[in-house]
Amino acid sequence: MTVTPGRRERKKAATRQQIADAALRLFLERGYDAVGIRDVATEADVAVTTVFSHFASKEALVFDQDEDFEQRLRRAVTDRAPHEPLIPALRREIKTLVRLCEADSAAPMRRMVDETPALREHEHAMGLRHAQSLATVIAADPALSQTSMACRTIARFAVGAYSLAREAADPEAAVDEIFRMIEAAWEVTRPSGEPTGTAGR
Repeated sequence: MTVTPGRRERKKAATRQQIADAALRLFLERGYDAVGIRDVATEADVAVTTVFSHFASKEALVFDQDEDFEQRLRRAVTDRAPHEPLIPALRREIKTLVRLCEADSAAPMRRMVDETPALREHEHAMGLRHAQSLATVIAADPALSQTSMACRTIARFAVGAYSLAREAADPEAAVDEIFRMIEAAWEVTRPSGEPTGTAGR
């Protein structure tokens, strides 16, 4: 059952989005390094402390969908249909995330991240955290019954597929190619009770 957010939660989410939109606007207009947190607060018409109550760092302002990205990866495992194999479910979600990242509206931000060392470093750390979170939910699924190392490896591969596919000429075809390799790796350790799946389907 979907729970409708209360007024307080809606207001908090709206303020967070207001700050994120203001930050991205300034970063794209002036350049990431030329903008400070105080500039973002002024643009968003909030206090500096309000910015930090929503975002832990300047880098986090760029990746405001970080938590949503992580939750989508987790739900690809936890919310998949009964008896649906793990790897196709992950492939489908990664392909959706790649499509969102490759949208024309995301291109300016992607260029900014690629050109800014601090943002690239933050994105790398974020990917490691997402992989650990994904590995945790895979390990918690009794139907998968895998070793900790197998769960961590597959999670790293899945998150890495997102990064690699973005660099390809045909990102969606790259996701399919990468996940064929991921599925082959998973099959080596797959418990006999888990159904197989075709990653390129």
